[in-house]
Amino acid sequence: MSVAEGFIKELEMDLKFFKATLSVFQEGDSAYAPQPGLYTVAGHVEHTADTVDWFLEGAFGSGWDMDFAALIARAKAVTSLSEAAKHLEQSFAKAAEVIGAASEQQLFEPIPDKRIMEGAPRCSIVSGTTDHTAHHRGALAVYARLLGKEPPMPYA
Repeated sequence: MSVAEGFIKELEMDLKFFKATLSVFQEGDSAYAPQPGLYTVAGHVEHTADTVDWFLEGAFGSGWDMDFAALIARAKAVTSLSEAAKHLEQSFAKAAEVIGAASEQQLFEPIPDKRIMEGAPRCSIVSGTTDHTAHHRGALAVYARLLGKEPPMPYA
């Protein structure tokens, strides 16, 4: 297995774990949030997808988008869980495509835009993505329980 294939496998597992948690939600749960101002179920998923894109663009594209208010507003505007889940699949597929196309040298080059993760190699966005995704997966597990649903153990 190549280095890139290992990173792609990590991304695939990350998406699998996230989808396991999402499996208890229905489209009718899209707008649920335990309090006003918090992400809805759909908003959490959209924000997670946006952040996969954000990491990819930060390390392999034009750099970090630091307009966090706009990123949050865009995620909160999404009202459909199925739409957000589709975006999530596309974002992970794009990340796997970019990682898979990169040479080992490119994967270990420092991220050019030093404002975030200064000095870290480009491939470190995989662990950043995994960490961020786990955070929102955990929040969604709490949302599920507040709705009377029991999320499955994601690692099965």
